[in-house]
Amino acid sequence: MAETVRELLLANAERDTTGLAFEDRTWTWREYVAAAAARAHVLRSYEADGRPLHVGALMENTPEMAMAIAAGAIGGHVTAGVNATRRGEALAADVRRADCSVLLTDAEHLPLLDGLDLGGIEVVDTDGDVWAARVAAAPTTTDGFPERGAFDTFMLIFTSGTSGDPKAVQVSHFMVVVAGTMLVDRFSLTPDDVCYCAMPLFHSNAIAAGFGPAVGAGATLALARRFSASGFLADIRHHGATYLNYVGKPLAYVLATPERPDDSDNPLRVAFGNEASDRDIAEFGRRFGCVVWDGFGSTENAVIVTRVPETPPGSIGMPHDGVAVYDRETRTECPRAVFDESGRVTNLDEAVGELVNTTGAGFFTGYYNDERATAERMDGGMYWSGDLAYRDADGYVYLAGRTADWLRVDGENLAAAPIERLLLRHHAISQVAVYGVPDANVGDQLMCALVLRDGATLSPAELEEFLAAQDDLSPKAWPRFVRLMERLPSTATNKVLKRELVAEGVATADPVWVREERGRAYGVRELTELPPR
Repeated sequence: MAETVRELLLANAERDTTGLAFEDRTWTWREYVAAAAARAHVLRSYEADGRPLHVGALMENTPEMAMAIAAGAIGGHVTAGVNATRRGEALAADVRRADCSVLLTDAEHLPLLDGLDLGGIEVVDTDGDVWAARVAAAPTTTDGFPERGAFDTFMLIFTSGTSGDPKAVQVSHFMVVVAGTMLVDRFSLTPDDVCYCAMPLFHSNAIAAGFGPAVGAGATLALARRFSASGFLADIRHHGATYLNYVGKPLAYVLATPERPDDSDNPLRVAFGNEASDRDIAEFGRRFGCVVWDGFGSTENAVIVTRVPETPPGSIGMPHDGVAVYDRETRTECPRAVFDESGRVTNLDEAVGELVNTTGAGFFTGYYNDERATAERMDGGMYWSGDLAYRDADGYVYLAGRTADWLRVDGENLAAAPIERLLLRHHAISQVAVYGVPDANVGDQLMCALVLRDGATLSPAELEEFLAAQDDLSPKAWPRFVRLMERLPSTATNKVLKRELVAEGVATADPVWVREERGRAYGVRELTELPPR
């Protein structure tokens, strides 16, 4: 078995089957590996004595981005995936934090760097004539580069930043090789398959679940510059895609588009990712005639939970060995959740804790240039994920949100994720975010932001009727404020930025319904009532 991404790539170097596809252009594996090797030779000129070479890549899912990643594997240097949605000082800070010696970008993203302090590193425009000439003149041999081991850093990948500043995770060759080969085996991927990747290559999902299995199987890596719900099916058909990876809400975005009678007439057979709802998993599989396999993992890849056929509704699956739910204060495992006849958890206060890896770091090898954050994650020799969860009597895991999603409403502790799952039962609701806004007296008031399906409608009275029919909804969990939005604020990896919603509170021009303080009826707030922020 291969131990490094370089070994996986070189195993495909003599293949004349398609290795990379983008829009209307394709490269064989032989051409893809050779092009990446040429770039690796050029990038060696940026090495400094005694300093590991870190190459920043600020691009969307273009061929140059895919070649930059492969160049790092072949050349033995570290590629830092730079989030293409970051702006200003935040963008500059990411580049500096990754200790980049050079930053590869393109004509589209070059203007984002104007006036930024990048610490004096050289910026290369990969759309420019100089870069093209240097690459064309470079050898395409794959030997002569430094050897790397399984646990050496392959990439620096920044976390999504949903709960604070992004941190640069040191992603090892081993993590990508194991994830890629595991998915190849699970879904029987071969060189005849086409792996469609619309998730950004600067994020771990695209690397581990898109790039990794394509390289591991010798399949085609078909790139979309960026995800498009409206263009999704046309892309799948154009590339003949049989497999796709996702993270966050893409399935919900696609399902919000109007259904067509021929949606299932496509080559897709497997969609693999994480964070999809039960409803979206079932509906996407039905509508597009494929299997959806949803798991749970983070950029750090230290806590892994996998769905099995017996996984009950609402659960994300069965945890891998060593993964448990712990009380952060007592450092002990939380009691299992107890459900009443309606399915409501009766001991939520004691059952909810933080998902941990009790055996250590798993695939996590630390945050680059951030010993403090690494130490916080590895408190007491265990990995603390920051994700709240509870387990049922059989051991299945149910998410309760991030640690910031633990709300105190009228003296009762509530978790955001179970309420979100409940609201998604309504056929008109496509996406939902539940969060707390400050109560004028003490604790939180529960607020939710809803995005409706295309063409769907929802009235206050219809929402009241729906909530009243949910036997497992706690009386304290009726949202006090309901905000209707066109889209939820999110990261480049489709994760909802709740901190932005919390900061705005009810100070928004969006329609907001307000529930009477001691009742269940909702009224529509007039814009003249907009409170000061």
